[in-house]
Amino acid sequence: MKNDLLREITPLTQSDCFTLFSRVKSDFDFPLHYHEEFELNFIENATGARRIIGDHMEEISSFELVLVGSNLQHGWFNHKCESKEIKEVTIQFHKDLFDEKFLRRNQLSFIRAMLEKSNRGILFSQETTMQVASRIKALNQKHGFDSVLELFSILHDLSTSRNMRILSDASFNNAEHFTYNSRRIGTAMDYLNNNFEKPISLTDVAKLVNMSDVAFSRFFKNRTGNNFIDSLIEIRLGHASRMLIDTTHTIGEIAYRCGFNNMSNFNRVFKKKKGCTPKEFRENYNAVGAGTRVFI
Repeated sequence: MKNDLLREITPLTQSDCFTLFSRVKSDFDFPLHYHEEFELNFIENATGARRIIGDHMEEISSFELVLVGSNLQHGWFNHKCESKEIKEVTIQFHKDLFDEKFLRRNQLSFIRAMLEKSNRGILFSQETTMQVASRIKALNQKHGFDSVLELFSILHDLSTSRNMRILSDASFNNAEHFTYNSRRIGTAMDYLNNNFEKPISLTDVAKLVNMSDVAFSRFFKNRTGNNFIDSLIEIRLGHASRMLIDTTHTIGEIAYRCGFNNMSNFNRVFKKKKGCTPKEFRENYNAVGAGTRVFI
């Protein structure tokens, strides 16, 4: 079923802790999708909209705060919502932002439990949502380390809150539980993230971790759930998306700087993965009223 869904490749890079996207919009126009990053989504003034998280579907009320785990399909749709001033704050952060060893500390036990539960989607109570709403909406006004500390604080408060509700069926997202807890995978991913703009072959990376091509290809797929070429393409597209948002470089320059030496191939792969052309992607983000995105 996942093959029929949009796999969103976010502009979040390995150099970022999280990204925050805040906007006011008149409708929900993004299809059902999934991505590796965790997502905390706050929605205000969208009574009657429909939320789909995994295999769970329901109509939402005026305030909504949901934590979506890695690779869990999700989306919000207009349904019966008649509001033309929907307020939305989306925070996305890497699934390895909290290191596994770090999460084992006693003080992180509640956050660890919450992140595990988020693989089924978590809806926070109206009371909890009201308590943290102002902090979530003000997060883009903080900078650097202060913003990271505030995000951690918000997540901790959410993890200790009462009456959170698990949304999706327990078995729905099991196939998407992958671990990167491997020195070789860590080395490979670091190499891809640091050299994405250069020509990279599977042989290059296999040699780096002292494995044969065939063994490394199989090992990489088993550990990440993605084949090597697709992972490299997604890293390059993530950086390309970021440059389309943050810079005025031409699309040709961006393609070249992100390791794509063929423009037609870049356009084809980008549209296949993102559902639109690089030009359309840039225009959508630069549209008046599209909102503001902050990278930390």
